[in-house]
Amino acid sequence: MELKSSSNFLKNILNEDLKMGKVDHIITRFPPEPNGYLHIGHAKSIVLNFELADEFKGKTHLRFDDTNPTKEDTEYVESIKEDVLWLGYEWDNLFFASNYFEEMYKRAVLLIKKGKAYACDSTAEEIRQMRGSLTEVGQGSPYRDRTVQENLDLFERMRKGEFKDGEKVLRAKIDMASPNINMRDPVLYRIAHATHHNTGDQWCIYPMYDFAHPLEDAIEGVTHSICTLEFEDHRPLYDWVVRECEMENVPHQYEFARLNITNTVMSKRKLKQLVEDKVVDGWDDPRMPTISGLRRRGYTAEAIRNFAREIGVAKADSVVDTKMLEHFIREDLKLKSPRTMAVLKPLKVIITNYPEGQVEMLEAEINPENPEMGTRQISFSREVYIEQDDFTENPPAKYHRLFPGNEVRLKNAYFIKCNDSVKDEFGNVVELHCTYDPETKSGSGFTGRKVKGTIHWVDALQAIPAEFRLYEALILDEDIEDGTSFLEHINPKSLEIVHGFVEQNIKGAKPQDKFQFFRHGYFTVDSLYSTGDHLIFNRIVSLKNTFELPK
Repeated sequence: MELKSSSNFLKNILNEDLKMGKVDHIITRFPPEPNGYLHIGHAKSIVLNFELADEFKGKTHLRFDDTNPTKEDTEYVESIKEDVLWLGYEWDNLFFASNYFEEMYKRAVLLIKKGKAYACDSTAEEIRQMRGSLTEVGQGSPYRDRTVQENLDLFERMRKGEFKDGEKVLRAKIDMASPNINMRDPVLYRIAHATHHNTGDQWCIYPMYDFAHPLEDAIEGVTHSICTLEFEDHRPLYDWVVRECEMENVPHQYEFARLNITNTVMSKRKLKQLVEDKVVDGWDDPRMPTISGLRRRGYTAEAIRNFAREIGVAKADSVVDTKMLEHFIREDLKLKSPRTMAVLKPLKVIITNYPEGQVEMLEAEINPENPEMGTRQISFSREVYIEQDDFTENPPAKYHRLFPGNEVRLKNAYFIKCNDSVKDEFGNVVELHCTYDPETKSGSGFTGRKVKGTIHWVDALQAIPAEFRLYEALILDEDIEDGTSFLEHINPKSLEIVHGFVEQNIKGAKPQDKFQFFRHGYFTVDSLYSTGDHLIFNRIVSLKNTFELPK
């Protein structure tokens, strides 16, 4: 399946570059920093980079941009690889930026020798103040005019670990009056006495992203470095680094709009805060927009790919309705998922005129929208469970479910009529007594009378106890007001846990098995906590779909 036509501006660039001979092949890359788990925004980038390269018979590299040892971890490396593979993509080459540290160091030395970089003793706050603003030019560092020899000596001593964290940095020497603040002598290296997940304690100086990233692309022969719009103002610095470091391969950067979704946090820093503050129970909490969270929630790789393709690639930021993502999982599951019945908040019904001890098997389609899936057998006996919400003593107008004296159909079974109820000491209805009409069996062709309501049920004798986790948006507001913490907008009802029953044919369901529960929505067996003795189902999405794709 091809990317939507709105991505044509990137396709056009690749086409034109091949046509004009600027490149004779295409190499893209997906370069995550291993400082957290990937989220749905990264999925958009993964789909874009891998499928653009594939369309032009090129290659895509997976590269870990691991230049900040204080935030990165092998756990994140492994989770990222797992997510990319799960989404359905295989990288042509696997790289780590940290494997290029020696080469980056040599290129920094080259800049110093060319008079294009210098060691600076200014603090981070002093550098920020000296940089100026959009209306004020920057002020040169008092260390800007150090000699080449002095800078070479200081940079070597930085590498040897003679200075403390923050005591010195290496800065590019470009233009403190540039209208682009990123060009006002940006920091290229900082000191960090920290153990790196890949290089251990070999280094105590680490390159900054704006220096490392263009070098990584050039070293790997990347032709088209596709990133999000926040890096558009960094492109002149990207080109400067490639040019002044005299790289043989010259990659080019192109920007597209990042993915923003309503009621969703899309910042790894904020997602990490949710985990650390125990607002959620981990990176793979089904309320999280991480790929691992969506996977545990029950989303499929195909649904996420189709979503990413549909939203396409734009040049301006916008916000996508979360209902659009839900639309694609419904579309993916509607023909694949077995239909079955589950009662989430049970109320017992005793069918008083049904023979005691009798059990009969009823036949129902596994998926009415996909007859090829065949049929299933449902047990039926004198006692069943229905939903508490399917009964009321005082029905409002147009209420077609069960109430005293009313008759409804039990789906795939019989008509039953409510005669009386049993209450507990608090006045709550805890049991219904009903009668059934044996002539009204589903599929019998009965036409004697009609009922307006059909409700679902499970056989109380053979139903399997289960836990159901019902999810809503984690963030209440679509737009968080300035000056407020996103934690103030957490939905206290983002998770509701209820206990009920499922049909006996679900016995043996495995983690990630998916079902459509009649009237309740699509559910999956939780992959972390569910066991054969204690089934846990996560609701992926409700059945109601109010979203329509634009034509």
